[in-house]
Amino acid sequence: MLAIMKEKNAHQIAHVLIEALPYIQKFKGKTVVIKFGGNAMIDDALKQSFARDIVLMKLVGINPIVVHGGGPQIGDLLKRLGKTSEFVDGMRVTDSETMDVVEMVLGGLVNKEIVNMINMQGGKAVGLTGKDGNFIHARKINMTKAGATLEDAPEIIDLGHVGEVSSIDPAVVEMLGNSDFIPVIAPIGVGKDGHSYNINADLVAGKVAEVLKAEKLMLLTNIPGIMDKQGNLLTGLTLTDIDNLIADGTISDGMIPKTRCATDALKGGVTSVHIIDGRVDHAVLLELFTDQGVGTLLLRR
Repeated sequence: MLAIMKEKNAHQIAHVLIEALPYIQKFKGKTVVIKFGGNAMIDDALKQSFARDIVLMKLVGINPIVVHGGGPQIGDLLKRLGKTSEFVDGMRVTDSETMDVVEMVLGGLVNKEIVNMINMQGGKAVGLTGKDGNFIHARKINMTKAGATLEDAPEIIDLGHVGEVSSIDPAVVEMLGNSDFIPVIAPIGVGKDGHSYNINADLVAGKVAEVLKAEKLMLLTNIPGIMDKQGNLLTGLTLTDIDNLIADGTISDGMIPKTRCATDALKGGVTSVHIIDGRVDHAVLLELFTDQGVGTLLLRR
């Protein structure tokens, strides 16, 4: 019985490897940008499986670039310091004191933890923020809120050190990625004024993927992917499908900026975008190297 079980397991393992072979051949030498966030950044087992996925990608000739968030970790430290977090339409109001905490958490604690996890699995990860090599150029975001009546002037809301990507100089990332190193990027940019700006990690990942003409952009989330109104996973969508799903309300709330990031990346030259369930063990490998995948695949058409 033991011999039969071993033989059966051997056939299963062989099937998995054979299924992965054409994908490894297809993506060898290509760049894949992965936005690491959600539960995958909190659960210890998921963090370790993610690190192993990244190392394996590099070993088979794929060029992975990791961009990470860290909102919950920022909130936790601010709370411990006795500072209340204020949000406007999901964006953290970031004064100079808060920005110091953001840089410490994103560029220090979180970034170096991810770097260490990858290195412990045999990789050679290098942590970066947008300040390194003058990599991410940012501009300040100001929100405009409509007045209470048509006669009232719109209110301009100062979010502080909250920014968006104005441009990216990929030289330092290309230098690292084209060698044995794995870039791990914290979403902090620098403005023309020399000030630091906190930028949404999805947007940074999308812009990095655009500039590098990446083969894939992968966004890890806390949901299976994009769902229809009946709660079924939509496994393959085009730009036209996305516009229609937003228009009819299927895609709403927090998924709208994520899908807009995805569509902008596709329009900017990224071959495909994957919105995947980061709660699944080895989600990155399953999406890359299996026929079924674990999320929603987005293509230009």
